[in-house]
Amino acid sequence: MLSFSRARSQGRNTRPLTGGMDYLEPKRKTNVVGRVILVVSLTALCIIMLKHAPSFTSPTAFSRSEEGVTHVLVTGGAGYIGSHAALRLLKDSYRVTIVDNLSRGNLGAVKVLQGLFPEPGRLQFIYADLGDAKAVEKIFSENAFDAVMHFAAVAYVGESTLDPLKYYHNITSNTLVVLEAVARHKVKKLIYSSTCATYGEPDKMPIVEVTPQVPINPYGKAKKMAEDMILDFSKNSDMAVMILRYFNVIGSDPEGRLGEAPKPELREHGRISGACFDAARGVIPGLQVKGTDYKTGDGTCVRDYIDVTDLVDAHVKALEKAKPKNVGIYNVGTGKGRSVKEFVEACKKATGVDIKVDFLPRRPGDYAEVYSDPAKILRDLNWSARFTNLQESLEVAWKWQKTHPHGYASS
Repeated sequence: MLSFSRARSQGRNTRPLTGGMDYLEPKRKTNVVGRVILVVSLTALCIIMLKHAPSFTSPTAFSRSEEGVTHVLVTGGAGYIGSHAALRLLKDSYRVTIVDNLSRGNLGAVKVLQGLFPEPGRLQFIYADLGDAKAVEKIFSENAFDAVMHFAAVAYVGESTLDPLKYYHNITSNTLVVLEAVARHKVKKLIYSSTCATYGEPDKMPIVEVTPQVPINPYGKAKKMAEDMILDFSKNSDMAVMILRYFNVIGSDPEGRLGEAPKPELREHGRISGACFDAARGVIPGLQVKGTDYKTGDGTCVRDYIDVTDLVDAHVKALEKAKPKNVGIYNVGTGKGRSVKEFVEACKKATGVDIKVDFLPRRPGDYAEVYSDPAKILRDLNWSARFTNLQESLEVAWKWQKTHPHGYASS
């Protein structure tokens, strides 16, 4: 019986050796070695992957503070105003990180900037949505920001009346996400891009910074809510805050590198300058002027048109002058109102095209007359608008439009 049991236990995998010891057959030994090699290979692969993960990479210029270098996060930096601001910052030797989800911005604008400033440590682009709190936290934890210029926002009055919840989410909620990250990571300066739409339709002109804020459309209301959050937070913070309320933006980079290129599906909500240029190029049959019965000189809306080059100059001045534990609130405009009819005539002269104009009823959410008193920003920041000739600003913008008929896709 013992002999039979012994034979069964040996089976096909073992065979007797001198001294009664057993050893594995070559096939079983090969299997074990293969498994060991597999485990070692997988372990090595994991180590390699971990080393290439962000937390294991060597510090980059963007992830560390550097004496004499100011690192600015530009949210919405692929957009019309944000890209011009990034260009100016880069020209002034700032280190720039652009964060944009490209829902309104253009990757082409980022590529132009990358081509102009290819040196390591000057510019990086991060594709992200500011509504994603985890993504925003990751961005702040992996970068050493000295300041934030917060431009990112949907910004069409007409659209805001049709889809108000989009505006409260995109402007107010997303600003809260950014503000929380700024607070956690102790960023020193915040420059907030606000709007004259927070004033609504004041009884007196021109608008000063203490004019009551009574917005009449969701865009203005969402921006005011964002302002209120920032102001409340600043009361118990050492952060330097600047809030810039600017008026109607026109123009483009004088050297023709950047311009305004709204998404085709948003043209009907866009700025009047974009509509004028589309009409001049034949993209649309003519220009629609909505509202001719306002209590203004010629019955059309009156606005304060600020050149984008002047606007970004104001942002840089605000960044330079921002002081810890202080809040600066400034109107950014020319101090002169122009009617829509005046604007259209200037656009006709700038383009050389006799644009067809259709006069239609008012657009919901619009107000009759808005223009600024820029005395405070002149006094405090030594800033004033330089490009105040409406036709000349439109001529510069038109030059870019003609060479970029399909926006940045033309490059």
